[in-house]
Order: sequence, then structure tokens, then C-alpha cells
Amino acid sequence: MDIQIGRGKTARRAYGIDEIALVPGTRTLDPALADTTWRIGNIEREIPIIASAMDGVVDVRMAVRLSELGALGVLNLEGIQTRYDNPEPILDRIALVSKDEFVPLMQELYAEPIKPELVKQRIQEIKSSGAIAAVSATPVGATKYGSVVAEAGADLFFVQATVVSTAHLSPESITPLDLAQFCREMPIPVALGNCVSYEVTLNLMKAGAAAVLVGIGPGAACTSRGVLGVGVPQASAIADCAAARDDYYKETGNYVPVIADGGLITGGDICKCIACGADGVMIGSPFARCVEAPGRGYHWGMATPSPVLPRGTRINVGTTGTLEQILTGPAQLDDGTHNLLGALKTSMGTLGAKNLKEMQQVEVVIAPSLLTEGKVYQKAQHLGMGK
Repeated sequence: MDIQIGRGKTARRAYGIDEIALVPGTRTLDPALADTTWRIGNIEREIPIIASAMDGVVDVRMAVRLSELGALGVLNLEGIQTRYDNPEPILDRIALVSKDEFVPLMQELYAEPIKPELVKQRIQEIKSSGAIAAVSATPVGATKYGSVVAEAGADLFFVQATVVSTAHLSPESITPLDLAQFCREMPIPVALGNCVSYEVTLNLMKAGAAAVLVGIGPGAACTSRGVLGVGVPQASAIADCAAARDDYYKETGNYVPVIADGGLITGGDICKCIACGADGVMIGSPFARCVEAPGRGYHWGMATPSPVLPRGTRINVGTTGTLEQILTGPAQLDDGTHNLLGALKTSMGTLGAKNLKEMQQVEVVIAPSLLTEGKVYQKAQHLGMGK
């Protein structure tokens, strides 16, 4: 039901992940029986969790390790890894600079040109380790480096921007990327994003997307919502985009996964995204906290280095454990940020969902007090859910 903001302007109520809860049904099952496998393009993974293409999260080593553990990591082709032969000193500078000097430093460091030979080299380094090479670029970057990515033998290409649509208008001097043509001509699956609406999701799927990323501005280090005032809370955005996926499947017989991207911190967040309709999730800050992450305990937004309008910041997430502890356990923390796969399987068992498709069908209620009800001691003592 629309709400009247004022004369001539109505709005629809949208819900965030923190405002909903999942309701157990009439059946439960042992978590060991929960099947979390999913497919993106022609690749099947045991864990429906993707590490986002952010310089503080994924480098070659992280991409390889994530692949070994049954997940997926995406390398940013327009970041530090493809601008510098040796990114380590650059990452040290980012971690050590003061917060007041951070944005100017990022603008300086990211002014270094991207080197096509490094794009090819990083992909081949991942492939040579037997891992899945998934990479990401903006639409402009995809135009420039798509052929290099294909030649290097990447397995998946994510074309990402704050907002992506098939109806992009550009000045006459600029030819925008034809998403349908790009998907058609690339020899590997192409995921497209980001979006938050039914209509755009449907259009991206019709353009040939192998997956669609959902989320505008919810990321821990993203400031787009504050800078631009743009976004839709994730629970509603996922449900809308998942509805487009289901309708597209009914019409064509082609199932295109929907990936919830951004704003997810705990295992519970991941569970709720899938219950809203997502097939998988993309997360950044939870992985930025692992020992192996390139960010040295820091995490920053992809649009932070923009020379004209930075839309990100650097946050100190700390280091809490190894990638294996964070992804598959055993957990060393009690706040839901370790053993994300274990949390998903246990939630599925509690809800009686044997697989992700059944998890998408569980009952959801509006519950704004879910995370605060009865937690006064945890909050007061900064323990568990009160951290």
C-alpha cells in the first residue's frame, strides 16, 4: 500500500534485512542434510557466498583460497592489483594513512593507469593455481578490457556499477556499452549489476545476464546512499528482483540467479537474503576481517578514489580469524560473523529447508525488534549481538 508523503507524492514502504525475521515451519532437519549448492553460469559451488571485487577483500591469493574452500572470490580489474606490479607497498600506504588524508591518497594511487598486461597476468595467476578466475569491471572497463579477459581465460566476468541498466544515455561523443551485445560476444558468462527493481532485473536478464546483482548503497564502506540519496533497502530489493527472475524463468525456461550484494555482516543476514529470494550473496567486510585479506584490517569502497565525487570510505574492520574460520568454521566468535556456511546450514535445518529453493519459500515476518528484544545485557556489556 502506498503512503502519501505529501500532495502529489506517494511512496511504497520498503524493508531492510534488520527489519525482518524467518519463521520456522512444521518441519526441521539435521543441518548436515541441508544442500547449499548453487550454479552461476556453468559453474557449480557448494557455498552460495561470493567475496566482492574490492581491493581490501580479494587479491590473487584470496581468490585461490576461496575457490579451494568451495566459494568464489571476484578480482577488481580496475583496482590496485592491475595498476601496480607489486601492490603490497601500495596497500601498506592505504592502511597507514590518516583518515583526513585517506581520500586524497586514494585519488593519487588510483590515478596510476591500469595495465592490460597486469589484467592478463592476474587472471593467469589465479588459473595456474587451479582456481576459478572471476573478475569485475565497470561498463567502461568492460569495453576496454573485455577482449583481454577473454583471451586470458577468465571463467566469469562481473560488469558492475552503482546502477546498471540497459537504457543508458550518454553524450554523443561517448558510445555506451551495449550490454546485450557484450553478453552475446563474450565467450564466458557475464553477470550484470547492480540494480534494485523488477523492471531493470528483467531487462538485464533479457540482455543475456548469467546472474544479476542486487543492492545499491548498503555496503559497509559505501556512502552512495548519503552522497546520492539513492537506494532501496535490501529485503524489498531482493524480493522484487527475485520476482523478475521467477517470471523470466516461467517465460523462457532460463533460470538466472539473483545475488544479494552488500550490507551483509552475519550469517543471519545471509539467511534472510536467501529467504527473500536470493540465490547467493556477495559480501565484502566480513572477508576483509580475515588474516589473508589484502586490506590489513581495513575495508574501503570501490568509488572512494573517484576524482570528482568519492562515494566510499575506509573503515577499520580489524582482523578476527582466518578465511576458513569466517567461511566454514570452527567459529571463534559468538556474534554470527564466523562460520557463515554453518549458520546457513543450521538456519535451513531449523526452518526445514532441504535446499536453497526451499529456503526461498520460508515464511518471513516484519520484526523490527528482532535484534534488540531481550538483548539488554548483551548491548550493555557489548557481548554477542550487542557488539
